[in-house]
Amino acid sequence: MDDILIWGSLLLVGYVAGTIGSIVGLGGGIIIVPALLYLAHFFPPFRMVSPPMAVGTSLFLIVITSLSSTLSFHKQKRIDFTSGWLFFLGCGPGAMIGAYLSRYLQSNFFLIGFGLFMLVISFVLVIKDRIGWMRYTGSQVRTHTDPDGYTWTYGYNRWLVLGMSFPIGILSGLLGIGGGALMVPIMLIVFRFPPHVATATSMFAIFLSSILGSGIQAFQAHIHWMAVLLLAPGSWLGGKTGAWISSRLESKHLLRVFEALLVVIAIKMIYDGFTL
Repeated sequence: MDDILIWGSLLLVGYVAGTIGSIVGLGGGIIIVPALLYLAHFFPPFRMVSPPMAVGTSLFLIVITSLSSTLSFHKQKRIDFTSGWLFFLGCGPGAMIGAYLSRYLQSNFFLIGFGLFMLVISFVLVIKDRIGWMRYTGSQVRTHTDPDGYTWTYGYNRWLVLGMSFPIGILSGLLGIGGGALMVPIMLIVFRFPPHVATATSMFAIFLSSILGSGIQAFQAHIHWMAVLLLAPGSWLGGKTGAWISSRLESKHLLRVFEALLVVIAIKMIYDGFTL
């Protein structure tokens, strides 16, 4: 009975993380990491899951989720591969550095820091739809025509993209979150990406950078392979589901629920960090 409960819980966590992560371009690690840490308190097989191992496991699973989403987004012709590779050039090396630094995480500081970071993410997600578009004119000008026939024009400076994506990569590898929580708002607010293109391109860049970051985590033995096997099916299906929902429905209401969920989880993690 306990084995069925464990399998069901992790399958659900993987599916929810993959679905929400794919819809909003986050990658899903923001759900997987705290879920693994709390499941460690209830299921004996996962009591060895430390913060570095939760981060490493999450980063490996983001590879699966983002690959699933990327394949679906590619069929929908929503990925700007040129921009995605550029963001990866900054995020990839950063993810490797962050993955290495995650070995020094301590439980209480990690919980507090991760909780505060989640509050920042929830705030960014709230304001990103309310901030007027910045009139940034970059050296690289791109265009995209959406299914409704509207043509979007956006642009960026390559060095600015590299400079902004490198620290995002460090946070991605350090916290096991994928980095889309910061990458997508930057694409939307600073570079005026079309929303659907920003989400899809972010997932492509996350897929590439997470491969490098999870490689470092595997080398440090920070991946719980049993959790990977149990979470992976749900993450893959969730990635497909999120891409499907994103192409057909407005995600504003789901985002509001997600933002509220982030705040609740963040407060709980900060409280636990101070009371350890």
